[in-house]
Amino acid sequence: MTSKDDEFYQRLLTTFKGEAAEHLQAIADGVLTLEKGTSTSERASLIETIYREAHSLKGAARAVNLREIEALCQPLESLLASWKNESSQPVPEHFDLIHQTVTVLEDLVARSGIGVTAAQGAQARDLAKLLTRALAGRRTVAPASGPGKAAPPAPPIELQTAPNPEPAPAARPETAGDSPAGPTAPTAATVQPPRPPHQEKPLATETVRVATAKLDALLLQAEEFIAAKLIAGQRAADLREAVAEFALWQKYWAKVQPLLRDLKRLTSGDGRHRQAEQFCRTATQIGEFLDWNAELVKNLEHKLTPILRAAEQDTRVIGGLVDNLLFDVKKVLMLPFAMLLETFPKFVRDLAREQGKEVDFTIQGREVEIDRRILQEIKDPLLHLVRNSIDHGLETPEERARRHKPVQGRLNIAIAQKDSGKVEICVADDGVGIDPEKVKAAAVKQGFLSAAEAEGLTADEARQLIFRSGISTAPIITTISGRGLGLAIVQEKVEKMGGSLQVEAVPTGGTIFRLVLPLTLATFRGTLIQVGQRLFVIPTTHLERVARVKGEDVKTVENRETILLNGHPIALVSLAATLGVPSQGQGSSQNGFLTVLVLNVNGQRLAFSVNAVLNEQEVLVKNLGPQLLRVPNIAGATVLGSGAVVPILNVTDLVASAIKKTAPQHVVGQGKKEAEQQVSSILVAEDSITARTLLKNILELAGYRVQTAIDGVEGFTALQREHFDLVVSDVEMPRMNGFELTSRIRADKRLAELPVILVTALESPEDRKRGIEVGANAYLVKSSFDQGNLLDLIKQFI
Repeated sequence: MTSKDDEFYQRLLTTFKGEAAEHLQAIADGVLTLEKGTSTSERASLIETIYREAHSLKGAARAVNLREIEALCQPLESLLASWKNESSQPVPEHFDLIHQTVTVLEDLVARSGIGVTAAQGAQARDLAKLLTRALAGRRTVAPASGPGKAAPPAPPIELQTAPNPEPAPAARPETAGDSPAGPTAPTAATVQPPRPPHQEKPLATETVRVATAKLDALLLQAEEFIAAKLIAGQRAADLREAVAEFALWQKYWAKVQPLLRDLKRLTSGDGRHRQAEQFCRTATQIGEFLDWNAELVKNLEHKLTPILRAAEQDTRVIGGLVDNLLFDVKKVLMLPFAMLLETFPKFVRDLAREQGKEVDFTIQGREVEIDRRILQEIKDPLLHLVRNSIDHGLETPEERARRHKPVQGRLNIAIAQKDSGKVEICVADDGVGIDPEKVKAAAVKQGFLSAAEAEGLTADEARQLIFRSGISTAPIITTISGRGLGLAIVQEKVEKMGGSLQVEAVPTGGTIFRLVLPLTLATFRGTLIQVGQRLFVIPTTHLERVARVKGEDVKTVENRETILLNGHPIALVSLAATLGVPSQGQGSSQNGFLTVLVLNVNGQRLAFSVNAVLNEQEVLVKNLGPQLLRVPNIAGATVLGSGAVVPILNVTDLVASAIKKTAPQHVVGQGKKEAEQQVSSILVAEDSITARTLLKNILELAGYRVQTAIDGVEGFTALQREHFDLVVSDVEMPRMNGFELTSRIRADKRLAELPVILVTALESPEDRKRGIEVGANAYLVKSSFDQGNLLDLIKQFI
């Protein structure tokens, strides 16, 4: 293959991958809709659409010689054809099989051009056989050839597990009337397979494919114009200030002119004052200079005034051009949320089935558009919130029936555009909700609060604690949830993008997570402040208010400086002290007032004293480079119109740093430190000598004292004899299994609070539920076992 041919083939593969992703997503969405149930007419139309998508995918794969994809699409298309012609009816087993097929096809598409692995090839062949069996087992009438009838399945095509060194000649794409196994004629003009005639869509506007990397580079260049706009504005401001000086000069000149006239009269006498001749000459020269100076200043004013008008006009023009260019370029990179959420229905379906739950999942506001960069960053946080709702919020059908609720739980994602260039995303469920008392108990147990402080929290304040790392109300820790880290990470990611995250209780039962995000990442409104002799920018989105407070109104409450605003006490912190910069009289003024900023992060308010608040302006964010990837309290930097580089403060970090500096130390935390200095003892109950030895080595290398037992009976006997800080147990063991051992531990008053971690090969929802029922603290599955997870869990418990 020549280099040109190779480049052409790679371009074809790139185009194919984009088209294949669209076909596969359409198939997955269609099958999900079918599963929910539709009317007879809607169902026929839906099956027709799914069938055409599979047919088009097969033709596109054939055109680029991807026979492994074509071979798997063949039985899939045949099964769909049997639904279409009503020779078989869709059943739940078919739906599961098609979803598995879509997942495998996505993997095969991702490997296009480099060849599938042996494991992927075997998996695809197995699926093809299952699809063929499903078709044969469900067919109720013999298929007939001819119009409106499906053709018999074509012979299976052998799958390849190595990359193709040469692509086959480009093939004519199939149309709706082609036989699935019909021949194709080579032609270079129709390599990119179009949709069948009945799928053709008229193009509303002309489009062109552009690599996102090029668009990103274009956007960055457009954003640089903001600096030019700010500089032009600064120049106009400088000229405005210079012209303003002439007004002051004219004011004083008006006072001096009468004196100058008097001086001239005194020096124009008939010689009676010859003794003052020298003085007269000097005064005359001064008068002439002042006359000349006045004329010069007037000429300068006449010249500068039109220059100022022109500069102001230029600033308006440049500002308009920059704003329009940036707006249009940003629109190019704005994508609808539908692009992000297209995989969520299948994700919800699979997770709900895995946990034995029924979920009615709905999405509102798919059409709302947002910066592509934000869309990419928010995917994982949204997935976690959805997983959290299904895993911890929604109940099983049996539990919902006992609570007199519909057996099918509701989960909704609603997206809406707000004012000030923001988007709000609400993830809501009608599950059990978040128990504030359980959250308080978890916070006290982890040493975040004292019992007295927890008692003083309102229900809403207690719910916000779930965003603290390490706090979880889950009854058991599993491989994917329960560690209390997920929501903390979600909040960190959201705030890193300049957004906010809050949790609310639904009065009728359930939970709402409310995310507010900016439409774009690069620019925002910022407030320029002075701290000592340095300048900083604070994002306006977190700035609740600016106030001037009398120094005498600052009170000390529980060793903290506090001010009273609108009747509410707010802790006051020196921003200079928090940042570690010289204060130089920060916050003070001649009349004894303090300048104070009140910042609000997820309902947590804190006041910072500063030297001055200068102005609010548009801010272009610049990162600090790989050398300064994570600087405490700093989110980035910006360049002012004057050319000065000013740090942008990370408000979340700032509030956390200030709280650490001012918060009193609890005895709980001190006790925990002392406990960490002691060597903890762990009992491992495992019947497999290999697994037992592995666990023992892992724990001993981590610094723990370890004793082993071969089953539950030996383990419980050891617990009666010696003191242990934690138990790690297998489930399937002779004489007494792990469930029974845990149950015995919980029934013993002396051992009831002992942490128990179950490490087992059993991964079904029923087994996890059994682990919760007997009182295990964590449930880890051996198939996804990671020693780091185990050690993190142990540190959390002891």
